[in-house]
Amino acid sequence: MKRAAFAIFLVGLALLAGMYRVAASDPIVRSATLNVNGLATPVRLVLLSDIHVAGPDMPPSRVRRIVGQINALRPDIILIAGDFVSDKKVSTHRYTVAEAIAPLADLKARLAIIAVIGNHDHWRDAGSVRAELARAGIRVLDNDAARVGPITVGGVDDPFTGYDNLNLAVARMRSMPAPRILLSHSPDVFPRVPQDVILTLAGHTHCGQIRLPVIGALSTMSNYGERYACGRIDENGRTLIVSAGVGTSLLPLRFGAVPDFWLIELRPRGPAAD
Repeated sequence: MKRAAFAIFLVGLALLAGMYRVAASDPIVRSATLNVNGLATPVRLVLLSDIHVAGPDMPPSRVRRIVGQINALRPDIILIAGDFVSDKKVSTHRYTVAEAIAPLADLKARLAIIAVIGNHDHWRDAGSVRAELARAGIRVLDNDAARVGPITVGGVDDPFTGYDNLNLAVARMRSMPAPRILLSHSPDVFPRVPQDVILTLAGHTHCGQIRLPVIGALSTMSNYGERYACGRIDENGRTLIVSAGVGTSLLPLRFGAVPDFWLIELRPRGPAAD
């Protein structure tokens, strides 16, 4: 019995070590292409989410490596879907907001770097997160919109903590030319996104972070369960892309949901919009 118990302990320890290695691994780059009516020129977007800077799995040095990965793709626009900081109880080191965001100052995009705030940012100090992002040259959209090259980008404040105002963000977007895309920390806004917003980008769910065979995700932190939890979803003429994120929440472990960020190619289809 003692041998069996020890063997089970070793298997469990090996499994946890493997889950940690996955959580701390370099993110994979997922890709998507959308043909967009009225787009004047092609646009390369990068969607990055859920950095969750904290020890042991996401020190600032790892963020710098991810920044290098992204810069190598030469994006036109980088969109960051919130949760820059983390306060996991199992963290080995808690970094300040300034320490967490400083590596992002090295991000390079031809047109703009835009972010929205996540629930963990609100729980820590959203004001400090906004200030440090501005210092890093990153524009935060709080229920607002901006014209960026040939597209309009809208951003909603965090839906999970109830700071979102989708109607206001859409109104601001509609005051600018199409095509229009929306950035949100949580994908739960998607069912309410109107038809003239062709693409919604989000994170928050971590694609479940721990997804067991047969059972699936232990938690998605979404009111819609698995429906909008991961990847590309095309629904009613609109598209949602949800990243698994690069960091972790609660535990520095992943299983069945590797770290990722997205490279999204928008290609012209039809005449350019006014």
